[in-house]
Amino acid sequence: MRLAFMGSPDFAVPALRALAGAGHEIAAVYCQQPRPAGRGQAVRRCAVHVAADELGVEVRTPARLRTDAAAHAAFAALALDAAVVAAYGLILPPAMLAAPRRGCLNIHASLLPRWRGAAPIHAAVLAGDAETGVTIMQMDAGLDTGAMLLREAVPIGPADSSATLHDVLAALGARLVLRALAENPPPVPQPEAGVTYAPKLSRDDGRIDWARDARAIERQVRAFDPWPGTFTMWQGGVLKVLAVAVVDGAGRPGTVLDEKLTVACGQGALRVTRLQLPGRAALDAEAFLRGHRIPTGTVLGG
Repeated sequence: MRLAFMGSPDFAVPALRALAGAGHEIAAVYCQQPRPAGRGQAVRRCAVHVAADELGVEVRTPARLRTDAAAHAAFAALALDAAVVAAYGLILPPAMLAAPRRGCLNIHASLLPRWRGAAPIHAAVLAGDAETGVTIMQMDAGLDTGAMLLREAVPIGPADSSATLHDVLAALGARLVLRALAENPPPVPQPEAGVTYAPKLSRDDGRIDWARDARAIERQVRAFDPWPGTFTMWQGGVLKVLAVAVVDGAGRPGTVLDEKLTVACGQGALRVTRLQLPGRAALDAEAFLRGHRIPTGTVLGG
């Protein structure tokens, strides 16, 4: 089939490579524009841009699409059988949704209608869901409201984080979208019950509120690994909390209860097992405490 691929981050790369490897003709790849990143703020291409360049496919990086008639016309001129969309980052206007012969297929990392929106993997871990998955959706003008073509579940284990699920779901999405293109399954409308939303995250979402239940904070740490990360305040600065374990304990929320870095929560306690100071290496708690003393009774947060 003659396709356009529209995606930007690492999550979308397996699908692009799978489509090219299966012999589909990728007429163009659409992705986010190169942006400054890292300490030196050097301009970098997104992951899909890099992969498309390696495949020798034309890359288009429009800044906006909603009202750009020239971009709409250029997309229609591709004469596509379908477009495959995976975490692209721009909203497609009706003119573009309707241009391909079989429309636009979206690879969404949740079991729709649960967790529509920008951060479905994070939301599933944060909520303590028993499973997540991938839905291949026929896109419409709504926010992840289109009819479902294929859907497959993946269990969320007690140690799973957004990082571990990301790679599993990216591979699953690549496999399912190949099936959807080959089998052309009938669209099934999403049920009206059970709709939830996963809003876009910011760095401040990673701030730990020690007054919350220990199990909820433990899920937050796993949900926000690797981004936006979780942190607390210590000695007037940021202390990144990378891994924790739920343990017995009680006290004023945020209080360090022992020399093993057990911290009281609103209900229960957490033992911080891995942490990091900004600009420094990540360390297991034992190694960290050899160089940075956090006495019993210290109150984290604030």
